[in-house]
Amino acid sequence: MLIVLPPSESKRPPGRRGAPVDLAGLSFPELTPTRERVLDALVATSASPDALARLMVGPSVAPEVVRNTRIRDLPARPALEVYSGVLYDALSAGTLGAAARRRAARGVVVVSGLWGAVRPTDRIPPYRLNVCGRLIGMPALEPLWREVLPPALVAAAGPRGVVVDCRSSTYVAMGMPRALADRTVAIRVLRDEDGRRSAVSHMAKHTRGLVARHLLEAAADPRTPEGLAEAVADRWPVELTPPVRVGAPWTLAVVVAAG
Repeated sequence: MLIVLPPSESKRPPGRRGAPVDLAGLSFPELTPTRERVLDALVATSASPDALARLMVGPSVAPEVVRNTRIRDLPARPALEVYSGVLYDALSAGTLGAAARRRAARGVVVVSGLWGAVRPTDRIPPYRLNVCGRLIGMPALEPLWREVLPPALVAAAGPRGVVVDCRSSTYVAMGMPRALADRTVAIRVLRDEDGRRSAVSHMAKHTRGLVARHLLEAAADPRTPEGLAEAVADRWPVELTPPVRVGAPWTLAVVVAAG
């Protein structure tokens, strides 16, 4: 099983000490040339007069944009210690037991607009970059990553087992291999209020984090979408929907109570 997570906009601040990021030491070395290009463009963009507009952020995070200009020198630490926010608070990776942490190290990948894909133990610095940002001298990031990311995800998924896609639509646009479509399951969240079900957005991040944690703690290793539905149904009501077209993923709706 491979669990694919999005990054978070919020990051924990860097520590006072520690080695900086070593691009050559990150997982998926085939992504290094693209990482170098995006990293250089992010530094240049963050130093530009229109940095906030290009990175699509407000004045409140201006210090984080300035910090981007020093990103190659910032202390790095494991990715799951850097990302914070709703999904990562629900996942609470730091409180996982030893066995669940080992499963996360080999079975979780975080897809981001800066690194492409990283494993939980890959050491990265905090940064501010949305995949929709407009970097100086660079094309749009989604199609750029679609050229190189899918083969890396194929390698990460291995020859069998489901791919649990917990990304938002923005990061899904970075690519998922068609070769994995028949065993990829996108996690959707529905709210049930007196028998009426509706899609949710902010709560979806929280629930996806809980689903990832549940699968890691349960030592689940489903080989099929149906097997994944059974594993998640141990905790929540679920609805499994087959692909709507060739090359599309399955959808697993996780139903949460309103309130």
